[in-house]
Amino acid sequence: MTITIDAIIDRLGGADAAARLAGVSTEAVRKWRQAGAIPSRHWASVIAATGLTLTDLQAETAGEKPAMTEIPGIVPFGATAALILSDGTVFWGRGFGAHTPASGPVGELCFNTGMTGYQETLTDPSYAGQIITFTFPHIGNVGTNNDDLEAGSVAARGLVIQQDITEPSNWRSAQHLDAWLKARGITGVSGVDTRAITVRVRDGGAPTGVLAFPADGKFDLAALRARAEAWPGLEGMDLAKDVTCAQTYAWDETQYEWPAGTGHQTAPKHHVVAVDFGAKRNILRCLASAGCRVTVVPATSSAEDILRHKPDGVFLSNGPGDPAATGVYAVPAIQGVLASGLPVFGICLGHQLLARALGASTYKMERGHRGANQPVKDLTTGKVEITSQNHGFAVDLKTLPATVQPTHVSLFDGSNEGLACIDRPAFSVQYHPEASPGPSDSHYLFGRFIELIERTRA
Repeated sequence: MTITIDAIIDRLGGADAAARLAGVSTEAVRKWRQAGAIPSRHWASVIAATGLTLTDLQAETAGEKPAMTEIPGIVPFGATAALILSDGTVFWGRGFGAHTPASGPVGELCFNTGMTGYQETLTDPSYAGQIITFTFPHIGNVGTNNDDLEAGSVAARGLVIQQDITEPSNWRSAQHLDAWLKARGITGVSGVDTRAITVRVRDGGAPTGVLAFPADGKFDLAALRARAEAWPGLEGMDLAKDVTCAQTYAWDETQYEWPAGTGHQTAPKHHVVAVDFGAKRNILRCLASAGCRVTVVPATSSAEDILRHKPDGVFLSNGPGDPAATGVYAVPAIQGVLASGLPVFGICLGHQLLARALGASTYKMERGHRGANQPVKDLTTGKVEITSQNHGFAVDLKTLPATVQPTHVSLFDGSNEGLACIDRPAFSVQYHPEASPGPSDSHYLFGRFIELIERTRA
C-alpha cells in the first residue's frame, strides 16, 4: 500500500487536527508535508488515530523517501543513532563521536543555551550525569584545543545537536570535534529537533534518556527504554566523588591572555584552599590571577584536612549532583571551617553546600539554569549581571536562617542566586563568576573574596 504524507494528514482530519493530536503547531505539520515524513515520536499516535500500520508508513511513494525503513529493526531512513527517553519517545538522528555499547550512556537530558564554549561545557564537571542538548546550531566551528579544557576528562554523558558538526575554522583548532569525542569515548547525535527537546524540558522538566549509536546499526528500543526507566535520576545522587581530584595538589596557573596564553602566579599575597567538588580550571586560574597561592583538596576532605594547610580563605567549588547527598560529608567539613572564622566563598554546588551548612535546605528544580545568558540581579547594588550557569538544584529561601541574607536573585524565575552571612565572613553565588564560557560581568566577586580575606587578616 502506498500512502502519502498528505493522505495521512487528511485521515487525521486536516492540519489543525493533526497538530492537536501531535501537540505541535500547524507550522510543524506544514514541515511534515515539506519533508515528506512524520517525526518518529508521533508514529504511535498517528497509527492509533488512522488505523494505519508500520508497513503502511514504510511504503515508499513516488519521488519520496519512506518515513521508515528496516535496517534491521524499525529505524528511519538514514538514521544511525537515537536518543531514547524513559517514556518511550525516540529522537532519531545521525551518530558521531564514539559508538556506544549495547546498553548506551544514560543520564538526565538538559539543554544549554550558550552560543560559545561547547568544549568548556563538555569538560565542565558540573555536567556529570547529564546528556547536553545544545540549542545553538554551530557546534564544532572552533574545533578543539588543550587551552579550552576545564577538566582532564569529559564529565557529560553525551551531546545532542541539530546540525552536523561544523568544520573547524578557528586558528586555535588542534583537532576536529568528532575525533576529539572519539578519543574520549563520548557519543553525540545530530539531525535532531533540538527545539522540540528544549520545549519538552522547559515545559515538563528534565527527562531521563539513553544515547544509542551502535556500530552494527541494530537498536533494541525496548531494552534502551527500560535502561532509561531504571535510571534513578540526579536527585539523591552524590556525583562530586566521581569528579573530584584524587589527591591534594598546588595550582599557580593564571588566566589566559592573548597572545601570551596562560601564565603563572609567582608572587602570591594570599593562600586559598579550594575544595574540589568538580572545580573548573578557569576558576582556579581566577583565584591565582587574584593573587592567591591555591591548594586544591578533594571533596571528601574534613575540616581538619583543610585547616592544616593554614589558609587565609577557603573556596567551595562548583560540581554536579544533589547537594543533600554530597552534604553528608561536605556539610560537617564546611561547618568546621566556618567555626574557625576563615573567609569562605562558594559557587554553584559550593553555594548550595554552604547554605546547607548554615541550616538551609535545597530542592530539585524542574529544568534548572544552563547557559551563558542568565540574568541575575545583585540586591546589594541593584545592578544586573549576565551570568554563566549550570545547576539543577537551588537553595530554598524560606529556610535561610536570620543570620543569612539573600544577595542575588534570578530574573528568570526568582530563585536564589546568592547569599551572605551577617555574623561571619562567608558568601556565595549560584552561578559561575569565572565564565569560560560566558560573560565576565561577575569577575568582581573574586576581588570581593580577596577584600574579605584582607579585612579578616587586618
